[in-house]
Amino acid sequence: MENFKNNPQLFEENAEILKALAHPVRLCIVKGLLQAGESNVSNMQSCLNMPQSTISQHIAKLKSVGIITGERNGLEIIYKVSNPKVISIINALF
Repeated sequence: MENFKNNPQLFEENAEILKALAHPVRLCIVKGLLQAGESNVSNMQSCLNMPQSTISQHIAKLKSVGIITGERNGLEIIYKVSNPKVISIINALF
């Protein structure tokens, strides 16, 4: 518990990551990105079989906690997992 006293911010950040991954759709998005390396929303939409707007909302949450990043490529944005902790978590789960 000594670490918590020294760095409560670390616990907060890790809890936010876990909360973001706790939703099945977001977990599926992250796992899919790790398998594919990177993807755009259209590819995710065909794989997840749900509206693009729903996927975009989940992507926004994943980006807000630093799990994924997006890079613009012309008209599309290519997403990839950018957090090494998350890669370890997904590998442990699957």
